[in-house]
Amino acid sequence: MTDTVLDLFPSSASGQFGRRQKRERGTRIPVTVVTGFLGAGKTTLVKRFLTTPEGANTAVIVNEYGEAGIDDALLRDSSDRIALLGNGCICCNVRTDLQVTLHRLVADRERGAIPHFSRIVIETSGLADPSPILTTFATDRALGGEFFIETVMTVVATQSAAQTIEEFAEARRQVMLADRIVLSKGDIADEDAAMPASRHLHKLNPRAEIVTAENGVLEPRYFLAVDHDGLPGSAAARFTADTGEIEHTDDVRSFTLVEPGPIEWEPFARAMETLIAMRGPDLLRVKGFLNVAGCRGPVVVQFVQHLAHPPVELTAWPEGERTCRVVFITRGVSESQVKQLLAAVRGLVPNPVSRS
Repeated sequence: MTDTVLDLFPSSASGQFGRRQKRERGTRIPVTVVTGFLGAGKTTLVKRFLTTPEGANTAVIVNEYGEAGIDDALLRDSSDRIALLGNGCICCNVRTDLQVTLHRLVADRERGAIPHFSRIVIETSGLADPSPILTTFATDRALGGEFFIETVMTVVATQSAAQTIEEFAEARRQVMLADRIVLSKGDIADEDAAMPASRHLHKLNPRAEIVTAENGVLEPRYFLAVDHDGLPGSAAARFTADTGEIEHTDDVRSFTLVEPGPIEWEPFARAMETLIAMRGPDLLRVKGFLNVAGCRGPVVVQFVQHLAHPPVELTAWPEGERTCRVVFITRGVSESQVKQLLAAVRGLVPNPVSRS
């Protein structure tokens, strides 16, 4: 007998991809990755966030290899693995693998060795590529069940933004992988520095929200989820790029595939399986919403290199049109190649009507 109980008595809360969720992360703990080049001001912003009500009960992981990843005002004793601060924050100075540290945090929380935490902020090294951090959560099922990357936030010093991006590949990668970009240190920059810096950053990553930290202070809400409401639609009948492909140095490029109407899940999934099998290491980050035929809410899809997160159906669409929108950040994989692959797989998959 192939029918399951769910097939015979379907739940209104369940869909093709399991139980529908109000938010993409479901019951998992949200993680904010704060990255940025050396001297951008990451630690100052994180410290201020911890003093706000939104920053209470936060576990801060400093992804550094030095003796003290952040200053003594944040870590009471840099020799401690974990320091408990007055606001309930747990701060870890990571000298070992990030994956090990995350597992230890979960284990210590479960046995009551540390207070419960409701959010994690990971502050990366100034020379770090955020990709391995994203991959860590994608490769470890246990971590994936506990945590969810909510926002990748890149901090950029206003005065030196253009020069840093031009000179350092690490800085370019940090900007390209960001959901949100924070212009910092505007109070000590030239009066006319902010506008050209914003234009330069927008050219490198046109999809990221760019905000400004005033005198080292950033509104706490910017550490939280990126607002996905108001996704613009497209009049195209097939996947098309709304902003066109943007190619950067280091052979890294980004583009957005958009489709206005519902799509069949099977050809999209098969196309992504093929792309991962052939060019997995070059898929730096793929994330977006799909309007899948037969689903009430948007289906969130995420891929990091050769790994695919399980698709998640949300309970409702944001305000506006139900538009498929998937952002690709790749190394050497072009928009035209992805579109041709999708078209080819679609042509090979039998029409659902003809199979019935």
